[in-house]
Amino acid sequence: MSTIADLIVEGLRNAGVARIHGLPGDSLNGLTDALRRNPSMAWEHYRHEEAAAFAAAGEAATTGSLAACAGSCGPGNLHLVNGLYEAQRSRVPVLAIAAHIPGSEIGTGYFQETHPEEVFRECSVFCELASSPDQFPHLLDIALRTAVERSGVSVLVVPGNVLLHRLDHSVKAATVLPTAPVVRPGDPEIERAAAVLNDAERITVLAGAGCAGAHDQLVQLAGALRAPVVHTLRGKEHVEYDNPYDVGMTGLLGFTSGYRAMEQCDTLLMLGTDFPYRQFLPEHATTVQVDLRGEQIGRRTRVDLALVGTVRDTAEALLPKLAPRTGSRHLDSLRDHYVSARAALDRLAVDDRNRAPIHPQYVVKVVDELATEDAVFIPDVGSPVVWAARYLTMNGRRRLIGSFNHGSMANALPQAIGAQSAFPQRQVVALSGDGGLAMMLGDLITLKQQRHPVKIVVFNNGALSFVELEMKAEGMVNFGTDLDNPNFADVATTLGIHGSRVEHPADLPDALRAAFAHPGPALVEVMTARQELSIPPTITFDQVKGFALYAARTVLSGRGDELLELARTNVVRRL
Repeated sequence: MSTIADLIVEGLRNAGVARIHGLPGDSLNGLTDALRRNPSMAWEHYRHEEAAAFAAAGEAATTGSLAACAGSCGPGNLHLVNGLYEAQRSRVPVLAIAAHIPGSEIGTGYFQETHPEEVFRECSVFCELASSPDQFPHLLDIALRTAVERSGVSVLVVPGNVLLHRLDHSVKAATVLPTAPVVRPGDPEIERAAAVLNDAERITVLAGAGCAGAHDQLVQLAGALRAPVVHTLRGKEHVEYDNPYDVGMTGLLGFTSGYRAMEQCDTLLMLGTDFPYRQFLPEHATTVQVDLRGEQIGRRTRVDLALVGTVRDTAEALLPKLAPRTGSRHLDSLRDHYVSARAALDRLAVDDRNRAPIHPQYVVKVVDELATEDAVFIPDVGSPVVWAARYLTMNGRRRLIGSFNHGSMANALPQAIGAQSAFPQRQVVALSGDGGLAMMLGDLITLKQQRHPVKIVVFNNGALSFVELEMKAEGMVNFGTDLDNPNFADVATTLGIHGSRVEHPADLPDALRAAFAHPGPALVEVMTARQELSIPPTITFDQVKGFALYAARTVLSGRGDELLELARTNVVRRL
């Protein structure tokens, strides 16, 4: 006779899930025992539930399929919150099992009592307490279906005694698999969109993560419109490659060609993006926005025509309605600008063999050159994201995932573990900041215990450098951002992980080759420049004012040596 916990395992297996990421606890005993009795489902054991939830998010982002995680009652499942926020903000399907105290004790202030159904409400598309064994099969079906169809987080809160409840043999879990509906605007809306685009002179396309699976249609659309394509960070992996119309990114991490393409257009076509930075969107352009979720349209800028549908289906309906174009001055100008901007960025990724610490741009350039053609790259939030956005090359097979909407520190290592668990033979590279790695350092042990061959490249500059950059821009003297780091390579070696430390640029390629060739997990710690600036594509007066105040206050506080280092690593190179 099976239990509710067995039903969970059966439902997840029917939905294509192969593992549950989590950390055991007494309220989860029913589930972990069901896993022990069912070898078809793996238990991925972590040292922190936050890492387990991030790993589930990383697995779901890489596979595009449902992933699962679990936490015990009270503090255990509360630790899942940050990773579940990541999954929800990135719109990837995850089922979280949040074990609860015994049902008869709920509301009494019992040991470890919380109210998880309230805690998880904001970071989920479905969150319910399964207080009765009779209701559980239906709730499991709804939770799985909602997570899959809405590409979000479903949370089932289950008292430990319910997990252990025995079922008769007639109760079976449903099979919940994703569907692939065709979703596009109606014919009148397609006609109106074609009329707007046919009348426009300077069209720019802003393409985001919603262009996944629609690369060919996007390129055909840009060609028909003779339009430069600007991609977002989450859109980079789907848009940038094999695209003769791509002109780079805009936004805080972008560069000038992407910014100018937005600034100079008279019509903006937004495809599958919820790009958040209003200051980088054109103020006076006619805007057409395509999004599968109609409620997303117009959240960032005024939209003249809303088109609800997938990018693929909408583009296929729109293409036959577009009039032939002959002029391409707008496109040609921005493509020339892109070539120039790309060359300027590449000049910063230099192999300066006479200088240490190492330029972080050069680190990512070498990683990009040595990584496999289907590598999965996962940067930590902060400066690693900047260098990944600017120096990693996508090709249609490589993946770039991260905490790009939620923006959490310490995402790279646990997301990499999740991705590697799903693809044990694929190269997975975590680009970790020293602050991010230290925050979740304990799950290096998970990496060793699970024997996942993740490759970790650590940017060790002894500081929360992106926070320092934000302080500079606001005119503040850096404070509270120093990091007294251990030797991360030695830590890795002590744990039984291949570890090496690079202090000079000449040693970097060989160290990375050795790590990438190592059959198990490997960590390469690179001592990088602390004062390296990442310049946005446009600089506001307030930012100039902020840097001026920072410089004056830094000198007055007796720390003028920081300005000398800043000038040496940035200004001189740009001159």
